[in-house]
Amino acid sequence: MDIRSFYSTDRVPIKKKCLFDERNMLRALKWLHRIQDGGIANQFFMAFMVTVPVLNFGMLMGWQSPMTPILQSKDGPAPEPITDETISWMASITFFPPIFCGLLVGDLADRWGRKITTLLTSLLLTISWSITLFSLTPWALILSRGVAGIACAGCYVVTPLYLKEVASDKIRGALGSLFILSQNFGYLVVYVAGDIFSFNSVLWLCTAIPFLHMLLFLGVPETPVYLIKQGKVKEARATLAWLRNTSLDDKNLQEEIQQMEREEEHAKSVQKATWRSLVKDKTTFKAFRLSMNVMLSQETCGYLVVLMYAGSIFEQASESIHLKLSPNKQTIVVGAIQLLGSILASCIVEKTGRKWLLAVTSFITGLSMLGLGAWFFLTSYSIWLPGWFPVAAMCCCIFADAAGYQPVPYVITSELFSFQHRGMVTSFVSSVDALSDFLQTKAYDPLLKLLGIHWVFIMFSIVCFAGTTYTVLYVPETKDKTLEEIYAILDRKKDKRKDAEAGKGLEMSRL
Repeated sequence: MDIRSFYSTDRVPIKKKCLFDERNMLRALKWLHRIQDGGIANQFFMAFMVTVPVLNFGMLMGWQSPMTPILQSKDGPAPEPITDETISWMASITFFPPIFCGLLVGDLADRWGRKITTLLTSLLLTISWSITLFSLTPWALILSRGVAGIACAGCYVVTPLYLKEVASDKIRGALGSLFILSQNFGYLVVYVAGDIFSFNSVLWLCTAIPFLHMLLFLGVPETPVYLIKQGKVKEARATLAWLRNTSLDDKNLQEEIQQMEREEEHAKSVQKATWRSLVKDKTTFKAFRLSMNVMLSQETCGYLVVLMYAGSIFEQASESIHLKLSPNKQTIVVGAIQLLGSILASCIVEKTGRKWLLAVTSFITGLSMLGLGAWFFLTSYSIWLPGWFPVAAMCCCIFADAAGYQPVPYVITSELFSFQHRGMVTSFVSSVDALSDFLQTKAYDPLLKLLGIHWVFIMFSIVCFAGTTYTVLYVPETKDKTLEEIYAILDRKKDKRKDAEAGKGLEMSRL
């Protein structure tokens, strides 16, 4: 045999291909080992199951956009064309029940557990979709959204708690950001479904998801933290062992269980968590103020207005850049940008940290809002500006908001409080956020007529810049830190301010 034939050109590629396949196989095995190590795969599976109601709520919120033209059509499925007033109430009434139900849902989560409250959330979503499925009269559409509003309280209160209490420290931020990712994925799913399927097919799809989730979620365990609170230490250990993908005898597992038991003993040794106890403890009250400020900044940044005005921005841009998209295609583009931003947030939140991701994305959102306001202001005076500019600014705003400004405040809020205060604070913050959303959706048209769209966007940009400044100056980094370490940082900042004030007072006395 000629040795040269062994090294012929037709054999070398085969050898290289084999080596390439082996390297890919090794990479795949290493990746599988990495996601199994510490139970990352199990925790993400649990997070997926927990966030399905949020996904469905996102579908419910997004459903109105592609379906409004159909409902208002004379040949549509509704008994009579739905008026603009009914559409307005459908958009706003969803945020009305959470104003009052947030605290109730938080109390249910502490009394009955996270699992049962999540099941109730899916049940309410199923009822909401069922009402729409069997009646398209104005009162039924508004009632359906009202029932969904109660489910909204369940999503925004219980889901962040569930995610926080099943996550290990190293992926706590990534799991927490799945909350907004799931909601934005729900938007995109219903946008695409509305463009492909019939009206009734979309309704059946939206109804089936929460119903199937109820059946499957029966097999999902309760959080270890809540099981410890109920004195079910054995069940808590078994659940945590599955979540961390380890044995019951693992040393780290035992330490984590003991830490939960110590926290529960401490909670029992002090008075029951009340608003008085929250205000009385200066550090906890400071954490509460931080949480409220970052959440209010997020909720009042004008993100809803950008989404409402997206169609008009696309329409005006099409006049100069020949960008002609159908309303459904426009909503699909917006939904895709939201989803990409949410995916980015989940991927980088553990690397960048919470503080700077929130600061950078709020600043970019503010710049985008300012750009939109300037574009509308200048074009109102017949000054020509390129049509691609508002589309780019809008896309940048939506992406930055989804990549940090929306999800990070939920992560920070879940990390700033102990089990004793977490449910109570999350419920209150949820109620305030719902009130903010309700007022924004109802005040949008009057505000638009009073100030003009340019001043509305400029006003929202100021809110974003104020949020950026507050985050840089006052919000602590909570990544990879225990509650004790976070509170120690808050106390140090307080002591530094006291020392600075004392120093200024001394200088004044010397003068």
